[in-house]
Amino acid sequence: MKHLRLLLAPLALALTVSPALAEKIPLAQISGYLNSLKTAEAPFQQINADGSTSSGKVIIRRPGRMRFEYGPPDRTLVLASGGQVAIFDGKSNQPPEQYPLKKTPLNLILAANVDLSREKMVVGHTESGSLTIVTAQDPEHPEYGTLQLAFSANPVALKQWLVTDEAGGQTTVILGPLEAGNSYRPSIFSIHAEAERQKRRK
Repeated sequence: MKHLRLLLAPLALALTVSPALAEKIPLAQISGYLNSLKTAEAPFQQINADGSTSSGKVIIRRPGRMRFEYGPPDRTLVLASGGQVAIFDGKSNQPPEQYPLKKTPLNLILAANVDLSREKMVVGHTESGSLTIVTAQDPEHPEYGTLQLAFSANPVALKQWLVTDEAGGQTTVILGPLEAGNSYRPSIFSIHAEAERQKRRK
């Protein structure tokens, strides 16, 4: 689960944010924002539990699909699709590691309908500087971990997240500007298609 932890880490709120204080964004507004975010793309920086960093590009296509492309020297590719998360190690000839998406906190924002008002789903709703911080869990399976999301206001925008997985591992992902509304081929999220592509390369 080590590599999955590196993807799904908790939010480092010690990162620099504007000192200006703002009122908390209501949960209903955040749910509406996430549900309106059908596709999005952004550069990201990842801070791992051991203090190391990596960077790359993330592409989201809701519901249920996400693609993390890590830059060199990492060359890892992480896909969420078809209810699975697959981790392709660019330095290995082995098949990808796979885990059920529903057992990872990212399932909360990739769901077809995000409803943060569900009972026992949100376990934290606070402000940190100019950011609204929401900590959420699967109400039926809190043992799967938590997802802490940071949003700016006016307009509402997702800025970073921190995942705590079922083993207690934490990873922080800091997003650059989100570009929404692009069109993406379904094949770029396909775990099977990516496995075939990598076989041909090797």
